[in-house]
Amino acid sequence: MMIESINPATDEVIDTFDESSSEDRDEHLERAAETATEWRETSIETRQRLLARAADVLRENSGEYARLMTREMGKPIDQARSEVEKCAWLCDYYAEHAADHLQDEVVAGEANARTLVTYQPLGPILAIMPWNFPFWQVFRFAAPNLTAGNVGLLKHASNVPGCARAIEDVFREAGYPDGVFATLLIGSDEIDAVIEDDRVAGVTLTGSDGAGRAVAETAGSELKKTVLELGGSDPFVVLEDAPMDETVETAVRARLINNGQSCIAAKRFIVVDAVYDEFVDRFVEEMDAQTVGDPLDEDTDVGPQARTDLLEQLHEQVAETIDRGGEIRLGGEPMDREGAFYPPTVITDVPENAPADREELFGPVATVFRVPDEAAAIEKANDTRFGLGASVWTDDLERGERIAREFESGLAFVNELVKSDPRLPFGGVKDSGYGRELAREGIREFVNTKTIWVQQDAGEETELVE
Repeated sequence: MMIESINPATDEVIDTFDESSSEDRDEHLERAAETATEWRETSIETRQRLLARAADVLRENSGEYARLMTREMGKPIDQARSEVEKCAWLCDYYAEHAADHLQDEVVAGEANARTLVTYQPLGPILAIMPWNFPFWQVFRFAAPNLTAGNVGLLKHASNVPGCARAIEDVFREAGYPDGVFATLLIGSDEIDAVIEDDRVAGVTLTGSDGAGRAVAETAGSELKKTVLELGGSDPFVVLEDAPMDETVETAVRARLINNGQSCIAAKRFIVVDAVYDEFVDRFVEEMDAQTVGDPLDEDTDVGPQARTDLLEQLHEQVAETIDRGGEIRLGGEPMDREGAFYPPTVITDVPENAPADREELFGPVATVFRVPDEAAAIEKANDTRFGLGASVWTDDLERGERIAREFESGLAFVNELVKSDPRLPFGGVKDSGYGRELAREGIREFVNTKTIWVQQDAGEETELVE
């Protein structure tokens, strides 16, 4: 079978790829298992040196990779270049810090024993990755895990096969041994077979909560470790003392980044009554001022949705919300032009339990909720099955930090849009998944955290209670 790469801005077929056969898949799995035995014995210094070289390869080919992302999934070209640079930064981070994060930890225990904790790789890890950040999501998995001594098998989204192949080439050009990282061009119907294969040690997925549940069920039946980074419906809370100029400017960026297709994009804007009208008026004006167009144009702010079916799904959610009483303040209809374009859209007066209230809207659609005060804002922010990111806007930083602690989310920001940073753990709670990526916590997810006890003399036996 063939996999097509289609430009969502033009509906043009960019390239075609042969889907991996069952024989190809088995060959990749066997090579991964064989390579894992050798790779785990490679020194951490060698792994860090190769990762530093991967950062160089990314920077040397930044323009090429950025253009590929933009053509395959519609990301504005300036954001695509930033994504490549962020991947290189991530590689830099683990090239410098991986050894520290993985070094043995000696723990004080019995007087006559040496006790320590060590972190050892598990083996081949399957990464099921989405299309919205086609380089960043993969490197967020690969950089720490390859450096920890695991090997990687990538099942990328089917609409970004070119990116999948390009990432494989990055590691090859950086000098990684054959089999340390490989792409499987397979359909979703073949994922279970890979997870169930004895040669696979763990699974990580970034995607919808539905996909996460399916993967967790299969992996759970095999007792294999999983990390799931799923969807979000992040609240953006605006209090009466918010710095309004900065708040509105950031609100627009937080909703429209990556054409609105980000798990940690602000989606529900929760505004106290005292500044609600001012915020809505200014927010609508700024959303309307954004340029929608060719994502390869440097002046474009918002490109197309990644696929036509995703645009249709988004519009169904908007239409149902309006049918149930929501009010369109801006946008609300697919654009009459070639490509999968949806305009910046603002909805107010959203009824309880409407799609825009309960579901993740993955596109440039913002919903604004009026609440009477801080307590109601926090209650509304937490009134969701998701728990990925959240932000609060106030001039009182102590107040902001207190509220941040009350958010039911894996990430909480005060006076800043929610974002990922290699130095800080990333992940969610509730239906946004479990486990953490990035920082020390991320590199320790797919390792055997092993206790080692070395008795140093033949003293009296110690009675232990398990």
